[in-house]
Amino acid sequence: MRKRRGGKRRIYTRAIYFLAVIVIAFLAGFGGWRLLGTPKTVKEMPGSIKSEMTKEIMIMGIDPRKDDAGRSDTLMLVTLNEQKKSASVLSIPRDTRTVIDDNGYDKINHAYAYGGHDCTQKAVEHLLNVPVDYYVMIDLHAFERIIDAIDGIDLEVEKRMYYEDPWDDNGGLVIDLYPGMQHLDGERAMEYVRFRDEEGDIGRIRRQQKFLNALLTKAVSPETLSRIPKILDELKSVIHTNMPLSEMVALSKHLPQIRSNGVETIMLPGQPAWWNGTSYWLPDIQGSRELVASQMGLDMTSEMKETAEMDTEEYNRNLPDGLVEVNGTLMINGDSTAVAEEADRGKKEKRKEKKAEDKKSRETKRRELKPEDITIRVLNESGINGAGAETAEILKSKGFKISDVGNGETTSREKTAFSVPEQAVDLFYNMPFDCIIMANDESTQAVLRIGKDYR
Repeated sequence: MRKRRGGKRRIYTRAIYFLAVIVIAFLAGFGGWRLLGTPKTVKEMPGSIKSEMTKEIMIMGIDPRKDDAGRSDTLMLVTLNEQKKSASVLSIPRDTRTVIDDNGYDKINHAYAYGGHDCTQKAVEHLLNVPVDYYVMIDLHAFERIIDAIDGIDLEVEKRMYYEDPWDDNGGLVIDLYPGMQHLDGERAMEYVRFRDEEGDIGRIRRQQKFLNALLTKAVSPETLSRIPKILDELKSVIHTNMPLSEMVALSKHLPQIRSNGVETIMLPGQPAWWNGTSYWLPDIQGSRELVASQMGLDMTSEMKETAEMDTEEYNRNLPDGLVEVNGTLMINGDSTAVAEEADRGKKEKRKEKKAEDKKSRETKRRELKPEDITIRVLNESGINGAGAETAEILKSKGFKISDVGNGETTSREKTAFSVPEQAVDLFYNMPFDCIIMANDESTQAVLRIGKDYR
């Protein structure tokens, strides 16, 4: 009986270890599971890319919010090759424009809000023409806890990273990292993977992939094995998957060699674009499918190529008028048309507007601002009835102009905070209520968000 119990314990640990490493390594830090039924039977698609020697696992990082299903802001397709004992990770930008079941073309991270993991899985399968075997969903709020549970990771921060967002849903965000090799705990690791700069979502994906490799190194270390009970305790309620325990056990046997062979991390091929002021990632459908086939160890068949060409043509036909690439090229109904004269006119107008804005800004800075120069928008996010109107009257009595008073996007903000023009910060000291004052780039506009600390 003892041997039997020991055997079960080893199988259990190995299965946990597999999912801990797979999920931790492939989504920057999670492990444990909650089974949600049997694997879904995937309908074969014409020209679909599928290998008997690989398993495709869709990993979603979900950011659930109160009264909101949230978005899948981290989305990856993991390909595990059982024959070659190798693994690859395809990161799919959240802004990827693709077909979402019953909702037409939209950003792929919206699929979760429309129909949960099923809708997201269909969107991924349609985009790549690859049947997905299993899904794993992780609540991103557990990020800091699990990194702390494995005692942090060692990673070289490539540059100075500083960013402030006082209006972040979690009560404000401050990212403050210096370059160099360092040990990151949960909080600092969260800062690293959340940082966004001029590269936008693409730069953040590259950092997530770099973090993934550092995490895999830590995940397979002997010291992490001793922390598995703590990891499971932290994550037992935040992991959801339809991968059976038997599959975890089978795949766990290949982990040491997978780690030895290395994990390939790739981003979905494509290009950035703008439409109606919104950013999108336009996938290279044919290139993406060739990449996935290569990860599976396959050559594209004539049927796969023909299907990819047809899907690319359909995708291009459905691009909206006015879609603009980041380089300024105007795309019309899928035909990328260089409109040099229009681009030049646009650039000249932008330069003219920029000069006017700079002149206005310099003039504003040259004169001393008074309360009557500042217009304030008051947003009540405290859940306290009447707090907005009451605060507006206080500000009016001090000479400020009020543009409007209304409710914000939440009723549970903890701290009351002002976002005010940099030249007018001094005007907002000594308020008769507790508040945080943050400078913005506006010339005369301010916003007050009232928190629960108002009373």
